[in-house]
Amino acid sequence: MTSRSRIPFYLAILLLISAGISLAVWRHLELGIPWLSGEREPIWMVEARIDFDGTGDPVLASLNVPSEPPGFRILSEQAASPGYGFSIVEEAGNRRAEWSKRVVEGPQTLYFKVQLVPDDSLLREAPKRDPRPVPAFWEEPQATAVEELLDQARTRSSTPESLTRELIKLLQPENRQVQNTTLLVSDVNYMNLLSRMLNHTGIPARTADGLYLEDARRRQDLRPFLQIFDGERWLTFNPRTAEQGLPENVVLWRQASISLLDLVGGDESDVSFSMLRQTIPSLQLSQAESTENGLGFLSLYQLPIEEQGMFRMLLLLPLGALIVAFMRIVVGIRTSGTFMPILIAVAFVQTTLVPGLIAFVSVVAIGLLMRGYLSSLNLLLVSRISALIILVIFITAGLSIAGYQMGFNTGMTVTFFPMVIIAWTIERMSILWEEEGVHEVFIQGAGSLFVAVCAYLAMSLPVASHLTFNFPELHLVVLGLILLMGQYTGYKLTELRRFNPMKVYT
Repeated sequence: MTSRSRIPFYLAILLLISAGISLAVWRHLELGIPWLSGEREPIWMVEARIDFDGTGDPVLASLNVPSEPPGFRILSEQAASPGYGFSIVEEAGNRRAEWSKRVVEGPQTLYFKVQLVPDDSLLREAPKRDPRPVPAFWEEPQATAVEELLDQARTRSSTPESLTRELIKLLQPENRQVQNTTLLVSDVNYMNLLSRMLNHTGIPARTADGLYLEDARRRQDLRPFLQIFDGERWLTFNPRTAEQGLPENVVLWRQASISLLDLVGGDESDVSFSMLRQTIPSLQLSQAESTENGLGFLSLYQLPIEEQGMFRMLLLLPLGALIVAFMRIVVGIRTSGTFMPILIAVAFVQTTLVPGLIAFVSVVAIGLLMRGYLSSLNLLLVSRISALIILVIFITAGLSIAGYQMGFNTGMTVTFFPMVIIAWTIERMSILWEEEGVHEVFIQGAGSLFVAVCAYLAMSLPVASHLTFNFPELHLVVLGLILLMGQYTGYKLTELRRFNPMKVYT
């Protein structure tokens, strides 16, 4: 008779483990759920403040707000403007926050707050459509001066980036003693002149406003930056130093050549910025982001709080089952029943270890004494177990009352233990006592407690609770390992000592 091939079985286990790990990695990458519960992420709270004087007329204030700023991800936005209507509108790809009110008079202050999360993956995002250079026209003698400066920059460069850097250097104050530079450049028109000259050469260019992020800074202003399009993405330059690239602590608040603030019905307007660096748990951040991107339905956090608590405990059971299977199959520890150590471990998770041990040993010890009396009555099994359940309830109630009167909570925690399982365990231990003796009772009882303690130590780890609840697909890995151990037929670790003398004859 040929033996059945186990290749399909091992392939199924490999698929289970691979699927569990792959789904967990996908959940980590896509939803941002951290592997460890204590991880924290930095975020920036940036507040834009608008001050103006109302003239007694209807007011419409429109502020340009960030839209996919490079290097940052927008987590939340909100406005603080009592009495004003507020909305965020999009115009030609630009986002603007708008406040409106029928009659406004006197000093007014409006606030717009945004939470930004640093994200390096957003640094190289390409625009939805390729921009075109804006035509620039010059009158003499500026036209000749522009051409001469551009010719100098072209001779020193070979790419749009190098041309931009050379042009910035030519327009710096130390070169303004040159006639062409003196004719064209002033502190007022510098940024506009720079972008117009680059557009004139066929390179799409624009100005952008960036905000330097420094913790606990107030009343900050935007700083101008230069951007050019190299055919794939926008490149950012410091317009004073020609340094290419956006600093890590700069968020581009405005990236298009549009106004920062439009105000109708007010005078003396001013925009300033304040910022604060904060840290929040990575898990909280991932929950907020999954809600924003529509993937929140894949998380157990969508369930009611009561059901979440139930699943947190239920999802620890497979881990306890894995440890019990390993201890019995591989190590060879004998226990009183298969699932009793798991249930004891779950009770220990709720009661903590020491009170749980005291309660369990007390109930079982008293129950064994009473079971001895019941056996002398020669009752049927069903009646004996039913009576034992009632006696166990009385024992636990008595221990609870005694513990409360003595000022301890230990007695009250025994109510977490499953009464039917404890009653059946007492019954099995009593039968084992009669058939095998007290020595076997202590071996299996101690084995059950030892395995339960090992399972409790694993289940009570914060990382265990975090992984089992936030990555439930990892239970496929646990299932695969349990099935794999089910095929183990070798020596148990506890048997190695018994067969150790055989080495002498080999």
